[in-house]
Amino acid sequence: MAKHTVTLIPGDGIGPEITHAMTRVVEAAGVDIEWERVDAGAEVMDRYGTPLPDHVLESIRRNKVAIKGPITTPVGTGFRSVNVALRKELDLYACLRPSFTIPGTGARYDDVDLVIVRENTEDLYAGIEFEEGSEGAKRLIELIAADGAGTIRPDSGISVKPISVSATQRIVRFAFDYAIANGRKKVTAVHKANIMKHTDGLFLRVAREVAEEYAGSGIEFEDYIVDATCMQLVLHPEQWDVLVLPNLYGDIVSDLAAGLIGGLGIAPGANIGDECAVFEPVHGSAPKYAGKDMANPTAEILSAVLMLKHIGEREAAERVLAAVRTVLAEDVRVTYDIMRTRTGSTEGCVGTQAYADAIIEAMA
Repeated sequence: MAKHTVTLIPGDGIGPEITHAMTRVVEAAGVDIEWERVDAGAEVMDRYGTPLPDHVLESIRRNKVAIKGPITTPVGTGFRSVNVALRKELDLYACLRPSFTIPGTGARYDDVDLVIVRENTEDLYAGIEFEEGSEGAKRLIELIAADGAGTIRPDSGISVKPISVSATQRIVRFAFDYAIANGRKKVTAVHKANIMKHTDGLFLRVAREVAEEYAGSGIEFEDYIVDATCMQLVLHPEQWDVLVLPNLYGDIVSDLAAGLIGGLGIAPGANIGDECAVFEPVHGSAPKYAGKDMANPTAEILSAVLMLKHIGEREAAERVLAAVRTVLAEDVRVTYDIMRTRTGSTEGCVGTQAYADAIIEAMA
């Protein structure tokens, strides 16, 4: 049996509790993993002067694989998101967000099985912004007016939306390669090319060109406008398979897709590049529940399922997933949020570690 070394970033808030539950489940699946624990976030600021110390990045680069718990990002003030910094520093250009129905979660749909592939590095999340009244904003407003490209009010803040040929090529190829490797049937490029001709228009044009490269793969290709996609996801979620989107739309649509299956508490995630991959749930750190043994670790455990597949431990991944399905279907030992969704009450719910115990027992 192969031995794997994986960087473990517990995070803060409920992070340490749910990552502890996850490591117990993964080890019970029989995978030989050495967890190299490193800390990031607000709690290390005083010690290192940064929420993302160099040794954290060095660990991930060395091990190639990491899994993390949620890390709090202050709203409006303080440091920028550790998650965003990890993606930029490690060029984790593909955000992978599967959404699939698991009976027992109380989800509104029972036929969802789709995957969101989100481009992670550019679009309006590139961080190229000009504050209202700044010299940069004034120069940009003057340039746009002189170019005859349009008029921007002088009291505007401005964000720039870059979408490149190269980044679009690699994210669409990632989507097709993922579809082929995982027995999927269709890739849908989601865009707003009818309005944004030179950014989303480029994304659509390049997506179509890449799709031609996969013409003999058996994977169907289509494109959809983003607002129509959102409506159809709610009306007919069963019609979707793999969706590939620019950064902003991918962020929004992936949370919509999570809502179809019961919420972020059961939605796994991964950020993947050519060299490294970081797996994580996408929900928040919920500091008010920290230390109370209440948090639902399902999203963390399902993120570990993605990680196990990534490192070649597919059989163990399927065992963990099957055990999660068994425990949720039995509707006996589940956390408070799932019990409340199912019954309207939290009576009879169990804590984080007892839920992990149930999953471990289901694998025995």
